[in-house]
Amino acid sequence: MKHLTLVVSILLIFSMLVGCSPKEEPMAGSPGNLEIILATTTSTRDSGLLDELLPMFQEQTGYNVKMVAVGTGQALAMGEEGNADVLLVHAPAAEKELMEKGFGLERTLVMHNDFVIVGPADDPAGIKSMPITTDAMVAIADQGAPFISRGDDSGTNKMEVSLWGKTGIEPVGDWYIQTGQGMGDTLRVASEKFAYTLTDRASYLALKDTLELEILLEGDAVLLNIYHVIVINPDKWPKTNVAGAQAFAQFLVSNEIQEFIKNYGVEQYGQPLFFPDAGKDEASLGM
Repeated sequence: MKHLTLVVSILLIFSMLVGCSPKEEPMAGSPGNLEIILATTTSTRDSGLLDELLPMFQEQTGYNVKMVAVGTGQALAMGEEGNADVLLVHAPAAEKELMEKGFGLERTLVMHNDFVIVGPADDPAGIKSMPITTDAMVAIADQGAPFISRGDDSGTNKMEVSLWGKTGIEPVGDWYIQTGQGMGDTLRVASEKFAYTLTDRASYLALKDTLELEILLEGDAVLLNIYHVIVINPDKWPKTNVAGAQAFAQFLVSNEIQEFIKNYGVEQYGQPLFFPDAGKDEASLGM
């Protein structure tokens, strides 16, 4: 009898241990997973916008966002390789390629701002009075004035390469320096070297007080800078947290957050850093 009691006791203890064992972690794509990976551009980070938005998203939804801020080219590659759940990027042509390959489930217009050329106040290439961006870049190259490029396949770098292509100039020589860095670091190098660079307006305004750079060219229609949010396709990557990614995309285009984007930066910089575009047709956007 004692042996039977001992056996029963052991079985009871074993069943309790099994019942108390940790639950298996949910798969990345399951409703129970509250972490999402966001691959985005350095401009959304350097402008401070995501520092404001991500805590709001977490409070409203319970999702925790791991942000990876890289160039748009790298962010798109992360999506294609299944290393991100959602993208916030600004290179429309490259984004469309991702969608055509089937790696994007949804692509939604969020906001826009613009690119500008900044440089030293004395403007050695004399571009300040030029309304056409490509003319200004020709003048910079002809003068051999220092120009700092991100050289990182980011959305900004893609725009810069496109602009050089339109000039017919291949930017090479001591005057042309590639940092391989994000927008903030590239702006700091340009400031230190009294050089020109192409930047999104938001990053420049956020860092303006720390730089010896001025906006010398703006307003050209080719400098429009459009941001989309892309949900990665779970058919390509089954462990993608599609529920979390869609929640983040819906958050960005909600009325509340579009209004927040509309006003972001106005108090500090006297102008918005981004313009909300949810529900608009991309073709309707203009400078």
